[in-house]
Amino acid sequence: MTSSLPAAVLWDMDGTLVDTEVYWMSAETALVESFGGTWTHEQALTLVGKGLESSGAILQGAGVRMSVPEIVQHLTDQVMRQLAERGNPLRPGAAELLAELRAAGVRTALVTMSLRPMAELVVSRLAPDSFEVIISGDDATRPKPYPDPYLQACASLGVAPADTVAIEDSPTGVTAAVAAGIPTIGVPLMVSLVGTGATIWPTLEGRTVHDIAGIHAGSTTHLDGDRS
Repeated sequence: MTSSLPAAVLWDMDGTLVDTEVYWMSAETALVESFGGTWTHEQALTLVGKGLESSGAILQGAGVRMSVPEIVQHLTDQVMRQLAERGNPLRPGAAELLAELRAAGVRTALVTMSLRPMAELVVSRLAPDSFEVIISGDDATRPKPYPDPYLQACASLGVAPADTVAIEDSPTGVTAAVAAGIPTIGVPLMVSLVGTGATIWPTLEGRTVHDIAGIHAGSTTHLDGDRS
């Protein structure tokens, strides 16, 4: 089975590796309300997986009278503060699968639209050498849903996109990975991934390198996974 393993697994961060979406949503709500506006849960869901600059422009439309770079930095600072206080809110099974992949010799990259300081903070609290490469929002030539971040990660690792597997939680992220030519696992958190082209896993809990090998080999019959 190990011969069927991909050369690398590329992980999204927010909502996939760590459940930080609630941190982002609370920071967005507080910011909009500080300018006298309202920010609903439904509005917050529209930002899941988006690049931070796009999100900043949407928040300006909700009444935030700050420049986009100021909004991005403010939100990042607030989420990093929550991470510093509460630690990494890892999604079930994520740390175990990541450790098993590394033990099996599968290379890994983190592909996130969060800024590098936040990505590095999250990674610093994981096991050493969890990720070889980080492609952050300030590294990407174009943000998700463009394929650029995933293509940049593949180039940094020196691997072909088709010889990797991506793990994502948002339609925006799945779109980016699929557009890069990468077989993609969708592990939904806040929003549905039905119809996105990902193989849907309800959770990473209990998943192993053998399941990843099944995705890489094009299998759609492994452990309760549905192609959607």
